[in-house]
Amino acid sequence: PRPWLRLPGMTTLTHRGRRAELGRTSDKKPDGEEDAAADRDLNDEDPDDSKDIRLTLMEEVLLLGLKDKEGYTSFWNDCISSGLRGGILIELALRGRIRLEPLSIRKKRLLERKVLLKSDTPTGDVLLDETLRHIKATESAETVQTWIELLTGETWNPFKLQYQLRNVRERIAKALVEKGILTTEKQNFLLFDMTTHPVSNATEKQRLVKKLQESMLERWINDPHRMDRRTLALLVLAHSSDVLENVFASLADDKYDVAMNRTKDLLDMDPEVEAAKARGGEMIWAVLAAFNKS
Repeated sequence: PRPWLRLPGMTTLTHRGRRAELGRTSDKKPDGEEDAAADRDLNDEDPDDSKDIRLTLMEEVLLLGLKDKEGYTSFWNDCISSGLRGGILIELALRGRIRLEPLSIRKKRLLERKVLLKSDTPTGDVLLDETLRHIKATESAETVQTWIELLTGETWNPFKLQYQLRNVRERIAKALVEKGILTTEKQNFLLFDMTTHPVSNATEKQRLVKKLQESMLERWINDPHRMDRRTLALLVLAHSSDVLENVFASLADDKYDVAMNRTKDLLDMDPEVEAAKARGGEMIWAVLAAFNKS
């Protein structure tokens, strides 16, 4: 399973001085923390397939991972590429384009169940639609873990290299430039020039950070199935992409410990058990299971 402590870059859940290891912060639930909005019915048909979604999950993950002024992700971060691919699968599932095959006697575990096409209607997002075409074109269905590997290009099968998504970070960054959130610059790094994308409009990133912080503090629900699905997905992907530290770093020490402990408890849940209760969020737990195994 993916360890909570990883070198050379520590994962975010044990990053700040190992304080969480020395003694857990009191986790009393303040009055009024339950958010009434979290009680909404998650059975609505594809509520996330909406033109009002400003950013995709992939754009949100990359935005959280970018250094604001420098405009690039940490050179130590070797997780974000696969994390972004996991985000593509979750986004497609939330938009009603793909799903996991039904439970069966032979295939009960999340990582054994194949990804099935539900609708090939284009989403309007280039990366999502390219992935949708790949899933439609495969002769035999593949699992979530296999799709993450194929989309990342981590396959030994030369006939499946065609499914690799190329220049994903750059393409997501350009989409954020078009939305007025990032800008484009050239920076010189001694031996080479690199295109960077500094944050030009910090409002969207601040909104994201605030939303995730509040989901673990003021609006803490202590039940992942009553959380907003996109918020739950973003927490899973931020952890899998090793950018969660960027979310909680600005918190005071006591709140930081509470947020980290609650996030660790959330991500330590058994994906198999939680997926069975997910009511439409199975893909989120399947992606978490895939990253736990990797």
